[in-house]
Amino acid sequence: MATSADGPTGDAAEPGDEPLDTEERAELLALRKRFPAQRWWRAALSALLITLAAVLVPLSAVAVWVADEMADTDRYVATVAPLARHPDVRDAVTDRVTDAAMAKIDLDSLLSNVTPRDRPELEKALGALRGPITGGIRDFVRQTVAAFVASDAFATLWEQLNRQAHAAFTGALTGDSDTAVRVEGDTVVLNLAPVVAQVKQRLLDRGLSVASLIPEVRTDFVLLQSKDVRQVRTGFRLLQIAGNWLPVVTVVLAAGGVLLAARRRRALVAAALGVAAGAAALGIGLAIFRVVYLNHLPAAVDEAAAGAVYDQIVRFLVVTVRMLIALGIVVAAGAWLSGSGRWAVRVTTAWETAIASVRLAVGIRTTGPVGPWVHRYRHLLRGVVVAGAALALLLWSYPTGLVVVLIAVVAVAALAVVEFLDDRGQPGAARVSSG
Repeated sequence: MATSADGPTGDAAEPGDEPLDTEERAELLALRKRFPAQRWWRAALSALLITLAAVLVPLSAVAVWVADEMADTDRYVATVAPLARHPDVRDAVTDRVTDAAMAKIDLDSLLSNVTPRDRPELEKALGALRGPITGGIRDFVRQTVAAFVASDAFATLWEQLNRQAHAAFTGALTGDSDTAVRVEGDTVVLNLAPVVAQVKQRLLDRGLSVASLIPEVRTDFVLLQSKDVRQVRTGFRLLQIAGNWLPVVTVVLAAGGVLLAARRRRALVAAALGVAAGAAALGIGLAIFRVVYLNHLPAAVDEAAAGAVYDQIVRFLVVTVRMLIALGIVVAAGAWLSGSGRWAVRVTTAWETAIASVRLAVGIRTTGPVGPWVHRYRHLLRGVVVAGAALALLLWSYPTGLVVVLIAVVAVAALAVVEFLDDRGQPGAARVSSG
């Protein structure tokens, strides 16, 4: 019979090796049934919450756009003001105003002061010159309009029109506006009557007295034309109600999904990538809608100008999309690198070794009393760096993707400093010095 240092193996029993009685076996079976079930439900609920958060990301971005961009006069004017200097918009406005002016200025208008007795002979004498003369008048008018549209006066007038019409613009999508910006059927238009009035005065100043025949005329510049305008009104109202609460709900759902997960780090990576994917879906949707929208414009609408207006109005959304994609990737990368996966460990080990090599290269083998202190509180210091980066992002007004990247770079630099000062946290340095 085999023996061991503790006695015969067949007779001695370690504590806890005794067979379970009936009651203990029943309790063990109950625990095995209950905890796997709980883990399954928690995993399922966690996945559901993270998925809902990812789905709500595009709606949250649009809600912020409506609440902050469309509801704030200064931000709205700052958004549309550059359109006054956009070449395509200038050309479109010039064409619209020229057409409106030429509707009242033509050769017949010039001949209106000629006596009825002399008019037939004068018209006969003009003959084939009627077309060139009319064309020359149009060129003169268009040059005057183009000069005004290219001036600072037009840029100032454009901003004034949009500032005065801002309240009406938000009402345009709800159908409640009858001022400078309004909805006509499926079209949102901006009245250019003040531009026509300015051009009329300039024509009179340049000696074209027949311009006095131009009445107070309303000519429209199309901001938006789509068969879906009526449907957009309903969505606009809902997004106004949601306001900035929808992003909060999205964050809470994502956080709940991470906290419920058994592997929270992996869940955080999934949530961050879900946010990035949701933002990317919104960006793709904006690009696709732009193509569809421009392809379905009526022939009378200048496509280039309409595209410029669309790009400028959704600029805030595009910036938000880029920011969310950058943020999702940065958070996912940070969560992954803090884990114990094989590749994550390889990356962090390479990071530590590289910093240790830098210390040795500059001849620093110890940082004195600072090193042990940093090592003792290294986890707290890393947490402070991450929290500081998060706080900077939260306090930044309208961050962009570049801002996210810059904050991440500063945070990485701060973590590098912590690692550099950590005497005992340099395994690479220990290996190098021992060799």
